[in-house]
Amino acid sequence: MSFQAYLDGAEKKTGKTPAELLAEAAERGYDGTTKASVVLEWLKTDYDLGRGHGMALYHVLKNGPGISDKHVGSQGNHRDESTTLRLDGIANR
Repeated sequence: MSFQAYLDGAEKKTGKTPAELLAEAAERGYDGTTKASVVLEWLKTDYDLGRGHGMALYHVLKNGPGISDKHVGSQGNHRDESTTLRLDGIANR
């Protein structure tokens, strides 16, 4: 599954856009220095999100919305359309 597909899946499961989840993380004081396990535990406890969805959100929390171009335009399930992830929600596309 691509990064974007994981983010979209998290939105479908939680009803919150990735941007909203990241804003909530910031309100909790989570940032790029927070350990992944802390963020994953929060997302599991509050939203029942699994590791894949949680790690996609953690990647954005730590690194911002940019991803490597090695998967862009490639074949297979892990292909993303762009090196910039959409955080504003599925409805805004």
